[in-house]
Amino acid sequence: MELGLSKRLSFLKPSPTLAITAKAKELKAKGIDVIGFGAGEPDFDTPEFVKEACIKALKEGKTKYAPPAGLPELREAIAEKLLKENGVEYKPSEIVVSAGAKMALFLIFMAILDEGDEVILPSPYWVTYPEQIRFFGGIPVEVPLSEEKGFKLTLEDIKDKVSKKTKVIVINSPNNPTGAVYDEKELRRIAEFCVERGIFIISDECYEHFTYGEEKFVSVASFGEEVKRITFTVNAFSKTFSMTGWRVGYVACPEEYAKAIADLNSQSISNATTFAQYGALEALKNPESQKFIKSVRETFKRRRDLAYDLLREIPGVKVVKPTGAFYIFPNFSEYSQRLGGDLRLSEYLLEKGKVATVPGSAFGAEGYLRLSFTLSEDKLKEGIERIKFALSSL
Repeated sequence: MELGLSKRLSFLKPSPTLAITAKAKELKAKGIDVIGFGAGEPDFDTPEFVKEACIKALKEGKTKYAPPAGLPELREAIAEKLLKENGVEYKPSEIVVSAGAKMALFLIFMAILDEGDEVILPSPYWVTYPEQIRFFGGIPVEVPLSEEKGFKLTLEDIKDKVSKKTKVIVINSPNNPTGAVYDEKELRRIAEFCVERGIFIISDECYEHFTYGEEKFVSVASFGEEVKRITFTVNAFSKTFSMTGWRVGYVACPEEYAKAIADLNSQSISNATTFAQYGALEALKNPESQKFIKSVRETFKRRRDLAYDLLREIPGVKVVKPTGAFYIFPNFSEYSQRLGGDLRLSEYLLEKGKVATVPGSAFGAEGYLRLSFTLSEDKLKEGIERIKFALSSL
């Protein structure tokens, strides 16, 4: 027998968002002034009351194994949150806490996909979805969304993509990378269609608190008991509470699936870090949390408006104003075509302008760049000015 890596790893690609962030940090470490638009994490510190709760847990010796599904009190708090904020009633036994939303998604795909199952994947999509789907033998079926329609998903977009092999659809609203918030009416139609066809829904709701203007977030599982029975509601503490490195996320789903996912947790990571879970519990329970969320949302809205206005001033760049999340996804096709693709454009901007961006092709959309507005207004202005200057040389 020939020794080597497993065949399944041949499908796996490294995360380009982490790669570009690492490259930018490498340049910064050499003393080079780089403005990073690549990071998918808030630039705010974790709230002090969350950190203090974690420190308290550590000092009290809460450093041992936790139940594979998560601390009972945290699962209860998540159930309360989902009922109060999202209008969905889940029992604690229907909730599993894992090492971030990324791990929760990994476990869901592991639990429900068989070889050859098809997964409807609206595009542009978060870079991790297709990699995880393929890792477990699934087939991503991309559904291209229109820039002209604001990258919003409709039932008509997916109907002709569904086949007898369709097992699940992934919904991510507010969306990474486009910032689109899907219309409630269309989400209801899609959910009803999935009930009729017996298709699972994975609803990635990690950016739920970041919507701007008249756009309203709605949790798919709130559309009724039939929809709830086919839905995996995924969320995390990473974005909302600026806890990206804590690695605490969760999935809420029917109990038989929750049990299977908890079993997978137990045989892989055992449990999400115990003392980090106490920090997450405090994030849900502390009355100061809503003030923190409101302040961050208002700051992101100002930055979004600024980034949108500045990008519109660059000749040849088209941009849709995002209504959620903390990303903007402008169309740089006029420039990327001159360089042979958006990856080369991203590399050019890093070399010429000392600006880190993520190529749209990583998200299934060639010719675009994802810019995260998780940096100060001064840095936003300077960074976009650098992009404008670098493009003027092409």
